[in-house]
Amino acid sequence: MARNAILMSIRPRYAEKIFDLTKTVELRRIKPKFIQEEDLIFVYVSAPVKSLVGAFTVSAVMERRLLGLWRNVKDHAGVSRSEFLRYFQGVEKGVAIFIKDVWCLPAPIHLSDMQKNVDGFYPPQNFRYTSIRQLERFSNLWL
Repeated sequence: MARNAILMSIRPRYAEKIFDLTKTVELRRIKPKFIQEEDLIFVYVSAPVKSLVGAFTVSAVMERRLLGLWRNVKDHAGVSRSEFLRYFQGVEKGVAIFIKDVWCLPAPIHLSDMQKNVDGFYPPQNFRYTSIRQLERFSNLWL
């Protein structure tokens, strides 16, 4: 059972790969402090989409030096080696969040609709902790 829920911003092309199941690892420069197996990641797709589109369950989290990380994720991350190195430029370690149980909402929830429902809502730059209860405020938008 999920212990944590994280709202994560993901660029459109990578989100598309997650939802078509060709990308099974999400890469991050910064590891969320409170992330573990079975947590839920809610996917907010950044501009130009600007919508909450679905979620996935965390199957594992790995933090490694870049060479070791690349060896473990190269066939699952949906990026080339040059894209990987460019993304992690300037850091010694990277984080891989392994994905399972991907699902899409019946219809994306646009940022403007989320902001109407939750006063002061803003999408995270990278990620932010949330809860199922907080996200239930949007459930009327996808029912």
